[in-house]
Amino acid sequence: MLPSVFGESLFDTFFGSHPFTAMNDVFFGNKAQNLMKTDVRELDKTYELDVDLPGFRKEDVKIELDGGYLTITAAKNEEKDEKNEKGQYLRRERCSGSCSRSFYVGEALEPKDVTAKFEDGILRLSMPKEPAPKAPEKKLITVA
Repeated sequence: MLPSVFGESLFDTFFGSHPFTAMNDVFFGNKAQNLMKTDVRELDKTYELDVDLPGFRKEDVKIELDGGYLTITAAKNEEKDEKNEKGQYLRRERCSGSCSRSFYVGEALEPKDVTAKFEDGILRLSMPKEPAPKAPEKKLITVA
């Protein structure tokens, strides 16, 4: 077990990161494995989801309901420019990344049934266990 300081491994920056996770480490830091952790609660009439999205803003998050699947996508673009006093670049970095997660919620659920709130890096979703029944459609039959 490695020592840690403030939840960070003391040797992460010394030994570097694994080559397959290097891009995520640059963009999301060494907390990339914590992205989109989700808690699902069942209440009397609703299901509640809490999705952890640290480092994202409300504008970065998109929620889509299609074919009975609720898909949450978070995408982020970041640019860092550092110039010296002559205006020459010393460093330019551009990173972009996204993460996505889908849940099957049933085909009866409609977008108006889902409520969403984003606060302090946590997306909170609420949806009814059984969506409100649709009103029967009236169809006129013409007499020939």
